[in-house]
Parts: sequence; structure tokens; C-alpha cells
Amino acid sequence: MTSPLVTVLMGGPDGERPVSIESGHAVAAALIDAGWRVESLVIDKPDAAMIRSIPGDVFFPVLHGPWGEGGPLQELLSQDGRPFVGAGARAAAICMDKAAVKSIAESHGVSTPPWSLRTDCTPIPLEPPVVVKPNAEGSSLSLSLCNTTEEAAAAVAELIASRGSALVERMISGRELTVGVLDGTALPIIEIVPAATFYDYAAKYQRDDTRYVVDPDLPPTRSRHIQDAATTLCEVLGVGQLARVDFLLDTDDAWLLEVNTMPGFTSHSLLPMAAKAAGRSMSALCEQLVLTAVRTAAGPAS
Repeated sequence: MTSPLVTVLMGGPDGERPVSIESGHAVAAALIDAGWRVESLVIDKPDAAMIRSIPGDVFFPVLHGPWGEGGPLQELLSQDGRPFVGAGARAAAICMDKAAVKSIAESHGVSTPPWSLRTDCTPIPLEPPVVVKPNAEGSSLSLSLCNTTEEAAAAVAELIASRGSALVERMISGRELTVGVLDGTALPIIEIVPAATFYDYAAKYQRDDTRYVVDPDLPPTRSRHIQDAATTLCEVLGVGQLARVDFLLDTDDAWLLEVNTMPGFTSHSLLPMAAKAAGRSMSALCEQLVLTAVRTAAGPAS
């Protein structure tokens, strides 16, 4: 009997296309190592007919950004009907909307920095220092750290002009932590210690001087609180099968930053690092995700 063919999709039209391609090749290699038949395909922005023409029994879409991770691709894959790894279209769209995630987090007792979604250039109701970022983007793209009202207003105006909105958050100074979630279970916490002041796109994917500390020195109750917040939020959002939740920890609390529904799978990526610390190799991790996708598509056992 021929084993199922897993088609790994990568690329896409979003700003993280190079990272997606690197992640996609890593996933394909891991699945081949695990014994799966694999087809790798770099895509741009296919329509439904193009998706239907792609061979494969299971899709593993390793795309990042608003189109590839934020719902449009997931909607096409849902219409196609074959199993695929990752969040469904609605959950993906919600998680790409940072303001929506923050509202949901607050309603379920998960702390997030005070914030304001701006769609016009009226005065910002937060005192600097603040962080200004796109409401629907990843990898710290187009993010500004603003120490004055003038800097914040300029950053907001630029994002509104280019993207239609801007998210403004109170700047939190603290330790950067991330929690991977697989099948509703939190993986070990990882602390990110960038050599630069901020964990930006270059620190995430291009530099080699960022340190990653697995199971950082935290009080056990604090670690459990952060992991519980991550799993609770992922369950509410419907992305408990695969996600990575980012926090900033200061002396007051662990503050939610965002939820990633398709974390990276590059050599710098945090989910594979956390999975390895939990005893799962990259091959085992990717195989588990494929098997979960197939099981979910099949529905509950009768």
C-alpha cells in the first residue's frame, strides 16, 4: 500500500516569504527523514482551481503572514477538502488580528499590555513609551519603538497610510518568553535573550548572537501560570493543535504579545527547539502534525 503524499506548501505573497521557504524545506526534509512521501511546492497566491490541481493527500502549509497564515489560504484549503496542518480559516483570521486576540485574552483573564487600535490620526490615548505595529503582521515587521508622542503619531500615520490601521501598545520592559502548544499541551518555556535591544526580524532569522534559554529560571508557579495562559487562550481561539504564544514578563505580570498559528520551522525557530526539549525530534514533530491533521479531518471516532 502506498503511503499518503504530503505536499509542503511554502512561499506566498507576504513579507515573510523567505522565512516560509526556509521553513518549508526544513519541514519537507524532516518528513522525508520520518519516511513520508513528500512533494515540496513554492507558491505565490494560488486560486481555488490551482489548489485543486496540486497533487497530494495532505497539505502542510508552512506560510507566514496575513495571506498565508491569516485565513485566505486556509479558506482555499478548506474548500479543497483535503486534510491540512494548522488552524482553520476562521481561527487563523482571528489570530492574525492582534486587537481581536487581545480582546479575547482580556475576557479570559490573560493579561495583555494596554493597547489601542488606531484607524485615524487622532491623538493616541496612551502615554509614551509605546510600541506601534501593524495589527495583522508577524516577525516584528514594520514595528516601531516610540519614546515620544511625536514619534508615535508619525509611526501610526505611516501604518494607517500603508495598511489602514495601527496597533499601539504600552511598552513593557521585561523578559521575552514563548510557549509552544501542541495538541493542547504546553511545551517547555523558552526565554529569548537578544544581543540587540529588541528581538526584531534580524535577531529572529538572520543573526546568530541571540540566545535561547529552555526552561528559564522562573518560580514553578510562574511557569505554570504562563503555560496555563497559553493553553487556555489557544483552546478558546481554536488553535490548540499547533500554536506559539509570546509573552513579556516584568515584575508585575506575564503580558501576552501575540499568538502565532504557524510558527517558523527554521534553524532559529522556537517551536522545534521547545519540542526537542520535550523529547520530540524535528521529524517526530512534523509527523505528529501531519497525523493530527489527518485525524482531525476524519472527525471523531464512532
